[in-house]
Amino acid sequence: MNEKITTFLNSGLLDKYLLGETTSAEAEIAESFIARYPEIENTYNIMQHNLEVVVKANAVEAPKSILNNILDELDNTPVVKLNIVKKYKKWYKFSVAASVAALIFASSSMYFYDQNQKLHSETLVVDDEINDLRGDIAKNNEMLDSVMRQLLKLNNPETEKYIIKGNERAKDLKTVAYINPSEKTSMIDVVSLPELPEEQCYQIWAELQGKMVNLGILDKADRQLRSIPYMEDALALSITIEPKGGNTIASMQNSVAQIKLQ
Repeated sequence: MNEKITTFLNSGLLDKYLLGETTSAEAEIAESFIARYPEIENTYNIMQHNLEVVVKANAVEAPKSILNNILDELDNTPVVKLNIVKKYKKWYKFSVAASVAALIFASSSMYFYDQNQKLHSETLVVDDEINDLRGDIAKNNEMLDSVMRQLLKLNNPETEKYIIKGNERAKDLKTVAYINPSEKTSMIDVVSLPELPEEQCYQIWAELQGKMVNLGILDKADRQLRSIPYMEDALALSITIEPKGGNTIASMQNSVAQIKLQ
């Protein structure tokens, strides 16, 4: 890798371009390097994949009820049309017309008052929904910060990626482990886990000095990128089928996946 490519990768411009934080001039520079150098294009593609992994792992479906409730409230707000029709009466009916007009005015005033109170109540409901939405936005911002931290870990050149596939007993099993020896961190992304009977579960282990160390249970309902204990000098990772709740000793006769570590 020549010095020009190394300098560009160390500048952080590729990371900014991936996250959409570059100026137009910086974007042109990044796109030029991606187009000219296959090494940079390959690095960019890997970073895009890592970003997709992190976003998928932290994705939370936005609640549909909030916007729908607001729109429903606005749609149900009454629209009052006033039609003023002038009717000319003879002079001897003026007093009767005035009385009727007074009654109509009183009834209309009461109607508008009731509608105003109802609209006020509906406005309070909408305000509550908006406050809830703001709370969700704050939570999403916190989640975004977490995503960025995870993305930085995945894009770290020291992070090693291990794809763990199932054997004949669990052909559809697939998980991806990300291990960074320099930062002493380990993460795992559960891609797919075959169904198990209710009384069983999948458990992941690290082989360390002839012992199997428990790293936790893999739950199909918890498909997300998450941290697992880092085991220094671990030789391999194994996944076994254990009784529900996990086991203290690995049942290697029920091993469904294993991968050697560098």
